[in-house]
Amino acid sequence: MAQVKVTIGGRDYRMACGEGEEEHLLALGREVDGRFSNLRGTFGEVGDVRLSIMTAIMVADELSEAKKRHAALEAEIAGLRAAHADAGAALDGRHADVANEIAAAAERLERLAEELSDGVRRE
Repeated sequence: MAQVKVTIGGRDYRMACGEGEEEHLLALGREVDGRFSNLRGTFGEVGDVRLSIMTAIMVADELSEAKKRHAALEAEIAGLRAAHADAGAALDGRHADVANEIAAAAERLERLAEELSDGVRRE
C-alpha cells in the first residue's frame, strides 16, 4: 500500500491508499485543507477539532445535495427513457398505419387499372 502525507490546518497526517491513488488523495487533502483554512479565516481560532467538525459537516452537506441531485437526474433519465420507448412505439404504430394506407391505395389503383382496362377492351 502506498502512503502519502496530507497537510490539513498546518498539521501533517500520514495516510495509506491504494497504489496509483496518491495524487487523488493529495488533491482531496488540499480540498479539505482549503475549506478548513476558509473556516479558520471566517471564525478565527475556535479550535482545530471544531473546525474539523465544521469542515466535515460542510462536505457532508455538499455530498447530501449531490446525492439528491443525482437521484433527481436518475429519475429524469428514467422518464426520458420511458418517453423515448413510448415515442418509438408510437412511431412504429404510425409506420404500420402508413403501410396499410399505401397497401389500400395500391389495391384501389389496381381496381381502377382493371376497370380502365376492361373499358378499353369493350370499345
